[in-house]
Amino acid sequence: MFLNVLSQVAVLLILIALGFTFTKLNMINAAGAKVLTDLVLYAATPCVIITSFMRPFEKSAARGLLIATVAAVLAHAAFIVLSLLIIKSGNVKRERVLRFAAIFGNCGFMALPLQQALLGSEGVFYGSSVVAVFNIFVWSFGIYLMSGDKSYVKPKALALSPSIIAILLGIVIFLLSLPVPEIIKSPANFMAGLNTPLPMIVIGYHLAKSDILKGLRDKGAVFASFLKLVAYPALALAVMYICGIRGNILISLTIALSSPIAAMTAMFSAKFGNDTPLAATMVSTSHIISILTMPLIIYIAQLLA
Repeated sequence: MFLNVLSQVAVLLILIALGFTFTKLNMINAAGAKVLTDLVLYAATPCVIITSFMRPFEKSAARGLLIATVAAVLAHAAFIVLSLLIIKSGNVKRERVLRFAAIFGNCGFMALPLQQALLGSEGVFYGSSVVAVFNIFVWSFGIYLMSGDKSYVKPKALALSPSIIAILLGIVIFLLSLPVPEIIKSPANFMAGLNTPLPMIVIGYHLAKSDILKGLRDKGAVFASFLKLVAYPALALAVMYICGIRGNILISLTIALSSPIAAMTAMFSAKFGNDTPLAATMVSTSHIISILTMPLIIYIAQLLA
């Protein structure tokens, strides 16, 4: 099992290396990376979520989705409380970045491709609950944390999130067992296929533009990354196991919760004038470290599942 997880992560690493190489060869610039990011956020990821819901309604699957959603909410709430208590800094702008980085993971870009590879559409089905919860928290508490101003929290931005719209559509399709015509299903499947290579190439771009060694020398950044990559997912895995969560739900949730620091850490930091170089470095460094941490934590989840 461990070798299977490691091989799937290695595939993602090769794709990341391609993005890194393309950037170093000046084949991808900032504008190109933004186009690829938008393509993933507004097309590929919504399609992979919707296609995962194209299945006959089953009570067991609906119950599993509810369990996954509740677990994701409780996990994010716990990460928030712990980060506010544990992470301290004399510099407010730095403290905001460190806390945000420890709480929010790349559960869309990094986790969905791995869930698809290891568990198939069922993994994405349960993983989509984490994406939904992530979006709700990041566009509410996340924005408040980075800005320090509640006026920036806008429900409209949350409601119009492509992932949230895709999940709502998917739930309707699943609950009503709606038949999806092949003329719609086929293009959606093709677009969903882009959700693995494109995010990895974008991650490779950001790695090529970051100072990895600087991130590894920053004790505060290393500690926050340790919380996000090891301590928090291990704690969540232990609690979920104690609560009786098993099977693909446990594995899918573990994949999502052990994912590296969310790219939004850098984007929100830049938007609200925080320590953006620190944020960008942490995002990139955590993706490198996660190549080692994710296989180990997911392997433990597979044994417990």
